[in-house]
Amino acid sequence: MTTTTTASLQESIHTMEIRKELLIAVPIEITFETVLEELGPGSETPDGKPFPMKIEPWPGGRWYRDLGNNTGHFWGHVQVIKPPKLLELVGPMPMSFPAINHVQYRLTPEGDGTRLSFVHKAMGLLPQELRDGMPEGWEHGLKRIKQIAESRKGKR
Repeated sequence: MTTTTTASLQESIHTMEIRKELLIAVPIEITFETVLEELGPGSETPDGKPFPMKIEPWPGGRWYRDLGNNTGHFWGHVQVIKPPKLLELVGPMPMSFPAINHVQYRLTPEGDGTRLSFVHKAMGLLPQELRDGMPEGWEHGLKRIKQIAESRKGKR
């Protein structure tokens, strides 16, 4: 057995926290369903290309990118699910390096709508370009949740 140890000054542990909040003009149940849709089969990239994801909406359920033919990328597990108020995910997310992430979607009724509070916390060998780009990626997904949920208003 051979063991190789290399030290790099460029590799260090970083933390990251992203917080976003938005008001969505539909009831909490529609908003929660839309969160699951956006994290699953309805996911797409900012340029409109499908981004095939699957989420198993139960405690311990997997959240992963499905590329077909038993290929893909594991993103995390459902840590907490309390429909329609709370969803928490934990895992490597899109990171193929040592890192742990915790993502929380907390929904609260507000008037005729829903307040969606989003938090993503990460720790690990997080490259600068990932730390710089991650807020934009989540912003895209949250805007899609709002857009899709509000387009469903009155269609139930």
